[in-house]
Amino acid sequence: MPTLKAKGLREQDPEKLRQTLFDLRSELSKLRSSAKRGVIKKDTGKLRRVRKDVARVMTVMTEKGMTE
Repeated sequence: MPTLKAKGLREQDPEKLRQTLFDLRSELSKLRSSAKRGVIKKDTGKLRRVRKDVARVMTVMTEKGMTE
């Protein structure tokens, strides 16, 4: 998944934002468990990218006045 841009997220409807947030959180969970088991290296950058994408989605949701 490419890095999400705030401009594109602002154009999405609320249900799509919730689904995106759910997908990103599940991906983050999988990456964290893989990193703990040693399957992926912690310095791959994937964890950081997904964490920042989650923050972007949550920021847009807050701007729109949505709750999780």
